[in-house]
Amino acid sequence: MTPRLNLRLVGLSGAIAMAAAMGFGRFFYTPVLPGMIGGIPISSADAGYIAAGNFAGYLAGAILAGQGWAAGRERTIGLAALMATAILLAAMALTTSVPAFVVIRFLAGLASALAMILISSIVLPYARQGGKQGHVVNFLHFGGVGAGIALSSALALGVNMSAGDAAHGWRINWLAGAAIAFIAVFLVHWMLPRPHGVTERRVEPPLTWKLPLVLLTTSYGLFGFGYVITATFLVTIARQGDAGPIIEFLAWFITGCAAAVSLLAWHPLAIRIGLARSYTAAMAVLAVGVLCSVLLPSTAGALFGGLLLGATFMVITAYGLQLGGKLVPESPRRALASMTAAFGVGQILGPLVAGWAAQKSGSFALPTLIATGVLVVCVVLAALVARRVR
Repeated sequence: MTPRLNLRLVGLSGAIAMAAAMGFGRFFYTPVLPGMIGGIPISSADAGYIAAGNFAGYLAGAILAGQGWAAGRERTIGLAALMATAILLAAMALTTSVPAFVVIRFLAGLASALAMILISSIVLPYARQGGKQGHVVNFLHFGGVGAGIALSSALALGVNMSAGDAAHGWRINWLAGAAIAFIAVFLVHWMLPRPHGVTERRVEPPLTWKLPLVLLTTSYGLFGFGYVITATFLVTIARQGDAGPIIEFLAWFITGCAAAVSLLAWHPLAIRIGLARSYTAAMAVLAVGVLCSVLLPSTAGALFGGLLLGATFMVITAYGLQLGGKLVPESPRRALASMTAAFGVGQILGPLVAGWAAQKSGSFALPTLIATGVLVVCVVLAALVARRVR
């Protein structure tokens, strides 16, 4: 097997894992949610509780994965977490209880975080060590999230059309998503290489909380709040605007396709103007997309909002974490943990506020406007960081 082929297979194994763990395990809730609201039914506030449960599980999984207990067992635990993701997707079809949904989605968030972090710890060293071909691994791996989102959107449309409407198809959607995740487990088991080499384990010094790191961590936490409302409720917003099932599908499908190629598309700009300015620019573009999702007519808002969401959220995530490591090169893992915790808190609060505000106002326009205001603050904070970092 040639080195190039080997790197492509490594990247593809990461892409499939990310598609299953994140595209389905974490984000499949978005296209299925309108059917659950209409078919069970559940309220907007209930939908927010369920989403927040998933994000709380993701935060717990991210913290757990960073403790070092999985060292040497990353592949085994990562694959087990992928299997748990598939099982928990199926479990969503077996109940109509909101508390049960919250528990299932919490566990699904825990599993998706473990799978994402531990499998990334196997795949990404190949990106760093592969020279020019290493970029192929990086783009394939992170592009898997968007590919999973696009595939999940197509799956939801197909199931809903076969069932007659989303209200009758929500159970089948969860079971079909689980079936795809099960297939992904076997593909990743076959393709994912075993970790090689000895991972350096050292105690990093405590973080020095200088102003740029404080500003960056604050902006990253607020980004978690600002992006997640649209990422969770975009299809539901399209449904409330009577955009129609094809537009609902296209909104989330376009989000996934844009996310799949976003890192590749932004790479030349990042080389030219640097990570910090690219991070700021992506945040500004996201703010525009979030605002347009409710200010434009329902069809245009859903499509344009989905496009700009997909084009930015993975870029902001990747560039923000890279910036954190750059600001404190002596303690990069501590910076990653702190920023992930801030992000996790933001994306837990986002659905709770959105669900409550939508319940009170009768639509998701108010929570989306709140999210836009938060993202504007993110842009200001990111711009201040960019003035201090090249």
